[in-house]
Amino acid sequence: MPETAPGPSPAAGTAPAGSAPAAAPGTAPGTGLDAFIAGLPKAELHVHHVGSASPRIVSALAARHPDSKVPADPAALADYFTFRDFAHFIQVYLSVVDLIRDAEDIRLLTYEVARDMSRQQIRYAELTVTPYSSTNRGIPEQAFMEAIEDARKAAEAELGVVLRWCFDIPGEAGLASAEQTAHLALDLRPEGLVSFGLGGPEIGVPRPQFKPYFDRARAAGLHSVPHAGEATGPQTIWDALNVLGAERIGHGTSAVQDPRLLDHLAEHRIPLEVCPTSNIATRVVTDIEEHPIRRMAEAGVLVTVNSDDPPMFGTDLNTEYAVAARLLGLDRAGVAELAKNAVHASFLEPAGKARLAAEIDAYTLSYGAAAGGPGVPSARG
Repeated sequence: MPETAPGPSPAAGTAPAGSAPAAAPGTAPGTGLDAFIAGLPKAELHVHHVGSASPRIVSALAARHPDSKVPADPAALADYFTFRDFAHFIQVYLSVVDLIRDAEDIRLLTYEVARDMSRQQIRYAELTVTPYSSTNRGIPEQAFMEAIEDARKAAEAELGVVLRWCFDIPGEAGLASAEQTAHLALDLRPEGLVSFGLGGPEIGVPRPQFKPYFDRARAAGLHSVPHAGEATGPQTIWDALNVLGAERIGHGTSAVQDPRLLDHLAEHRIPLEVCPTSNIATRVVTDIEEHPIRRMAEAGVLVTVNSDDPPMFGTDLNTEYAVAARLLGLDRAGVAELAKNAVHASFLEPAGKARLAAEIDAYTLSYGAAAGGPGVPSARG
């Protein structure tokens, strides 16, 4: 989840939550590059479990739990998911979290998120899960693990979507949540768990206090993928790298404020998980035309494109690729390289990476020769 302060409304081209995602500004829906993106095999590295609940699923859960403040009418969700600022976003997000009250809710949500991914040709996703939010509300720990694992296995067998988990600490809940998340990750470790993260607000939640928990997770073989540098400055990213041992950075929006940091990220091939529409919707970035993804790519930083909390922001991964393609001036070959960045930055096993990269290449070749245009630094560059 991103962090920011109050600002202007989302830029044109961002659909209201609960509606069909808008085409990227300057593109025609269903034609040209949009059509190529729609069929392109993809991986996604920064997308939240509860934040991926579609209006249909949120409505169904709200109907099951009528004491919730979340509207059961899908049409009303567009207004409900219009955020005044980051604090309001957190308030709304947690109200949706409160709809997830038992293992059946968990299993339904997880499988349906995978179904939505399959429609976008997402072959592999590392889903950020905040188990503390559910177990702290009374869902038994083992039941939670069994529900996500059952959904994961079914999604792979029935939908062709490979899911892996990032268990993240909700930073706003303090060190007690960190201890509980570490316990859930390390003592009840589900088969699909690959990484350990840190989300929620950054202001007032310094990264270094979480070092002992990341040390334990890394010692157990989990990868470090904290959110950092959304609305806070570059020092948060440095802390994530130097204190938490971050292998990828969630968002990293403020990295462009520090040339030395950009050089470090580029030199060490540390990927940034960039979420353009999220940054606009939550006021991290006020104008999509000024999004720092351009400066990141120009500096040689390995950028990946992601949707964060897609239904809440009226977007999906296909839309994010279209936005990034326009901002970066990419043709089909450039978009394919962007897709391969995510594959190579993922924690998928080497054979799986090779298969998915080859599928992207085969799709691009079969689609036809690419038009002229610049690419972006690839993971193998």
